[in-house]
Amino acid sequence: MTETVRPTPEAIRQARADNPKMRERDLAQQLGISEAGLIAAHCGINVVHISPRIETFLTKIESLGEVLALTRNESAVHEKIGVYDKPVVGKHASMLLGAQIDMRLFPTSWAHGFAVEKEDGDTVRRSLQFFDAAGEAVHKIHLRPASNLQAYNALVAKLRLDDQSQMLELALLPKPEEKTLEIGELDASGLRDRWTQMKDVHEFFAILRSLKMTRHQAVQVIGQDYAWQLDSGALAAMMHHCAQEHIPIMCFVGNRGCIQIHSGPVQSVKAMGPWINILDETFHLHLRTDHIAEVWAVRKPTKDGHVTSLEAYGSEGEMIIQFFGKRHEGAGERSDWRQLIEGLPRLMRAAA
Repeated sequence: MTETVRPTPEAIRQARADNPKMRERDLAQQLGISEAGLIAAHCGINVVHISPRIETFLTKIESLGEVLALTRNESAVHEKIGVYDKPVVGKHASMLLGAQIDMRLFPTSWAHGFAVEKEDGDTVRRSLQFFDAAGEAVHKIHLRPASNLQAYNALVAKLRLDDQSQMLELALLPKPEEKTLEIGELDASGLRDRWTQMKDVHEFFAILRSLKMTRHQAVQVIGQDYAWQLDSGALAAMMHHCAQEHIPIMCFVGNRGCIQIHSGPVQSVKAMGPWINILDETFHLHLRTDHIAEVWAVRKPTKDGHVTSLEAYGSEGEMIIQFFGKRHEGAGERSDWRQLIEGLPRLMRAAA
């Protein structure tokens, strides 16, 4: 987001005071600024500007104990309650591999960080919030009653930056690589050759790069034995069925800086207006179904047999959310998950 004519920090804080219940993301859009710009206007009051360095953050975050991890994109919000444990720090990507907090983090997209305190009646809500260079949120950590406040204060002191300015300098993010090929120009035959030889689903990204196609283009041209479009109600039907039949799933929601994963059963699935929600004890998902343009079932070969995913795409072909049946490395896919996906209503398409 670019901020051409930005309101002053004083004006931003006044708008916050005038709209105490409005979410920061919504208020920032109303003011025509980034969410990070709105948060920065409160530095020195109830906000501390902190370093976004993932390697420092990952080595200390476990000391906070139980917290809520939140990762979102424009259409889905993924929340997990647990402890940040089992970190793996890498130069280009880092990971958290805990039983509850399972994430992939991409440090080049972490540009700004803030420790935020917000009064809510008689309580104070504390969080660590991280943003990309354009001021869009990549990840947030919210303290809970059981969190270690002393460890939180120590971490904030360690990450605190000298610059506590209330004006944040933002940058335009690089545009995604331009598509060089249209659907009719794609090498569908080459895609099938390499798709059928996959031994691991992670090989998929290299295949897409080499063939200059997007994930959405690939599922469109691979052929219906490997990818088939589903009816618009299939995603909600899958969630309700998994809750009723106790089928454990893996649910991925991400943005350019972070991918957050839930692995396990789901129980409470509720629709509220355009949102479909999972409201379980340690996992919350909020998904805008009106943002979903297409739903696909996708089958990929691995050394352990085929694995099947359900994928939802937005109007620009962007991935919104992805689901798998839960499985362990080296194990085959669950038969109940595979049967569920294969039995979901398909979208009738004209013959290619």
